[in-house]
Amino acid sequence: MSADAGMGRPMANYAAARRAGDFVFVSGVVAVDPLRQTVVQTYEQLPPQALDALRGLGYVTGQLTVDIYEAPAVAQSWLVLERIRQLATEHGGSMDDVVKLVQYFRDLRHYPFYNRVRGLFYPGEPPASTVVEVSRFMPGDGALIEVEATIYLPR
Repeated sequence: MSADAGMGRPMANYAAARRAGDFVFVSGVVAVDPLRQTVVQTYEQLPPQALDALRGLGYVTGQLTVDIYEAPAVAQSWLVLERIRQLATEHGGSMDDVVKLVQYFRDLRHYPFYNRVRGLFYPGEPPASTVVEVSRFMPGDGALIEVEATIYLPR
């Protein structure tokens, strides 16, 4: 899939991001493959640059019994954070301008996967964060992670 082929477009009628003064508020982002209209579950649904970066963290091992377990949370983590990076760029910023993340997990056991992937996008200190476990109200059964962001872009 191309890096931006509609990735992260809202699944309903709302804005993906909205600027208010010096802030851009990013709606909750889930890892939806826009071509298939499904939530990403495998490494094969990610672009090559994502796979290279994830291999550097020890993911995408090529071992079925490992990858089948890790791939949904790892792939979704990368795609969600990449979409937030894209939205920051579209508004004239970068991931360094993200001041707050609210991270929703269907199961908190997915947090360690997400946290390692987040390090690719924030090699230093990550932004202020809130982590919430939600057993319901995720957009679709396959969605394990949803992240909303606040970006500070002084004019």
